[in-house]
Amino acid sequence: MHNISLIHNQHALFLDFDGTLADIAPHPSAVFVHDDLVPLLRSLHQVLGGAVAIVSGRSVATIDVFLAPLKLPVAGEHGTQWRSSAGEYFELDASMLAQALQPLRDAAELLASHHTGLLLEQKTAGFALHYRMAPALYNLCWQTLGPLVQHNQVLTLLRGKYVIEVVPTAIDKGTAIQNFLLHPPFAGRTPFFMGDDATDEAGFATVQAAGGHGVKVGAGPSVAQHRCPNPSALRAWLVQALAAPQPTAAHTAAHTAAHTAARASERRAA
Repeated sequence: MHNISLIHNQHALFLDFDGTLADIAPHPSAVFVHDDLVPLLRSLHQVLGGAVAIVSGRSVATIDVFLAPLKLPVAGEHGTQWRSSAGEYFELDASMLAQALQPLRDAAELLASHHTGLLLEQKTAGFALHYRMAPALYNLCWQTLGPLVQHNQVLTLLRGKYVIEVVPTAIDKGTAIQNFLLHPPFAGRTPFFMGDDATDEAGFATVQAAGGHGVKVGAGPSVAQHRCPNPSALRAWLVQALAAPQPTAAHTAAHTAAHTAARASERRAA
């Protein structure tokens, strides 16, 4: 992280939640939110002119519970749900997925009923099958669900940390971030994305392709160009970023001009 310039008002900040802002817990509902997190996010939101969003596998409603009373822009369930900076809420119509989802739900429910270490988390347009309390069951879970999506055109599987998620095809954190970058206050800014899991890789690729920075929190292979050891260290870095002086108007204008020129050059090269 030492080689990233500190966040300033020409940046857009996208943050995963579990394993990034908060430590992962044995049960999804047992996540502990540190007392300093909500004030930190509120301050970042103010300094960045509203260009701070949570991009999570959690639902928008669940993120709101954890961060109450703060309500940020959120891409929930990997982008299946989306709340804009203006508070407008959009959600994928899950009714068109119901028929394709049912065999997978049935299989996951059967697995969870037979193995007490499995936890089935239902979502709007899919579900998550957690095996954190029974890691040895990973192969069984994957071998059960994998064949059911082989010829499925509308659903796919995501592998996360001790979880397998069923999500709509072409929905991922990268497309969710791209959606934010089309709208103010995110449009035209250099994006940062911080995440910890395999499901965050699409987000890292997206921000880096846009001239921004991906930050992998924790160990493991990643396309992210930067690393941070754990959520505590990330929160400390964000506090440091807040304390740094904001750039002058001249510096901001120069940064904007350089970024615009670089993007134009990339488009011509493409």
